[in-house]
Amino acid sequence: MERRCPRLRGCILIMTIGGAEHEFICCLVALRALCGSYGFNYACDAPTSILACMPRITALIHACDNERSLGRTLDSLRPCDEVIVVDHGSHDESLKVARDHGARIIKGVRGVDHGAYAQDAKNDWILCMLPSETLADDLETSLFEWKDSDPPQNLLGYNVGIREQNGAGWKNLPAEMRLANRKQINWTGDLPPATPTMPSLEGYVLRIVDHD
Repeated sequence: MERRCPRLRGCILIMTIGGAEHEFICCLVALRALCGSYGFNYACDAPTSILACMPRITALIHACDNERSLGRTLDSLRPCDEVIVVDHGSHDESLKVARDHGARIIKGVRGVDHGAYAQDAKNDWILCMLPSETLADDLETSLFEWKDSDPPQNLLGYNVGIREQNGAGWKNLPAEMRLANRKQINWTGDLPPATPTMPSLEGYVLRIVDHD
């Protein structure tokens, strides 16, 4: 059976099998099985550029003396390809927590807008989190599924529901833009501005307030 090395046309995987070209939508979850079923060596034959067409996420967190909650936040960021912690003069173990979780640490500079640190990210899609928050399981799943999609490049971002711990229960808060496209929107604070017209991702950010 004739077969040629896979190649890409945009985000379509092209395989020549039996002299005919076959097109497959790129899906990283299925790619290994797809290549294997046709006798390709995934590690050697699959084009490394396939990764470049999939959206990647950088998490951006501003911290100052958040050692008690920061580790919990970082543990939940499994869908992210890069995590940046901007430290604004912590005197506790926040830096150690960030370092132990493999986060990239940037020293905050007085007078620089917090949103400006998005320009230090390796990726254009920025997941903005507070150090008192975590990703709920349903949002984690949504983000992994989103990474298998082809989001519009002119989109400002996506809204996410917020649930805040309220005593023994949870309080639903208005959705906020948390996954932002830095090429399309700038912001000055820790989080992008409210943009209710943007699409929403399924799932919640969980805000857990530590009481001393």
